[in-house]
Amino acid sequence: MLQKLLENNYGIQVDEYLKLDSYDALRSNGWFYLIAKPEGRSAEDIIELENIADHLRKSGDKYVPAFLQDKEGSYITAWEDQQYCVLANRQSEKHVKVKLGRKLAKFHERGKKVPFKIERSSRIGQWKQLWEKRLDQIEKVWSDLMFQTPEDEFEKMFIDSFPYYIGLTENAIQYLVDTELDDEPKETDSGTVCHERFSKDSWGANYYIKDPLDWVFDHRSRDLAEWTRERYFQNTQTYELDVRQFFSDYQTVSPLTSFSWRLLFSRLLFPLHYFECIENYYITRSEQDKRLLEEQLMRILKQSTEYERFLAYFYHTVGAPIKPLKLPQLDWLVLR
Repeated sequence: MLQKLLENNYGIQVDEYLKLDSYDALRSNGWFYLIAKPEGRSAEDIIELENIADHLRKSGDKYVPAFLQDKEGSYITAWEDQQYCVLANRQSEKHVKVKLGRKLAKFHERGKKVPFKIERSSRIGQWKQLWEKRLDQIEKVWSDLMFQTPEDEFEKMFIDSFPYYIGLTENAIQYLVDTELDDEPKETDSGTVCHERFSKDSWGANYYIKDPLDWVFDHRSRDLAEWTRERYFQNTQTYELDVRQFFSDYQTVSPLTSFSWRLLFSRLLFPLHYFECIENYYITRSEQDKRLLEEQLMRILKQSTEYERFLAYFYHTVGAPIKPLKLPQLDWLVLR
């Protein structure tokens, strides 16, 4: 089916279909063609992302794919009542030994030099209102449940735990607001190309794929925080060495300012993992997914004290210059 899509709409003959991580892909003559859904994005959104991708390719990043235009000249193509984008990427196997922190810093350095204003995919300066909106939406669900008998174990855990996460979210917002009031961003704090949720597999597990559909324009601390969050939850006992090395490697290219450290910490303080678990539970219709999310919520709640400990010692763990940069510590975290 997808081979016909490429032949009919793009005039491209391909050899074989393969599953490339989460992507449907086709391979031909040393190229991968990734078939992706625009997920509600407009043609203007895709054009902006392709312009960013083009800038990165011209800056020397050979692992950034290009959005292809179909025969009609459109970046979004229709096929069997569905909409698709096709990205072309040179086949390139991942190196086993790679300093991801250093690679990410170089990616951010290139991303900062985008020579035009980013409008559609920008999240710069929007964290506070996005976090407040998320909190309000979940609080509404929680308030409605307060007057009902919980339907299942998930709802019971959600009802009991939510007041704690309101407090954590308010702390994250306050830390963010104080940072924006008290600290001056430096030149290195300007916006750059980031990812929705950067992780060790964001650039593909076996092949390099830097997917533009995963990008947002934001402060670099977004990627640093989300990589750290994922690494922490992967194994709460063994994360310290990896996290310290990652930040050390990143800063060989681009040292972090006090503004960067503080934004990063506010984002780690914001309980995104909890919010996503709750949101996904109420979105999904799959009973199997609901069971998995119930298990995930149980783990999150069991680890909440341990997560506080992780936050309390985060600056020490990564070797942040707390005194020289006057990085504020949260007394309540250390005391608990």
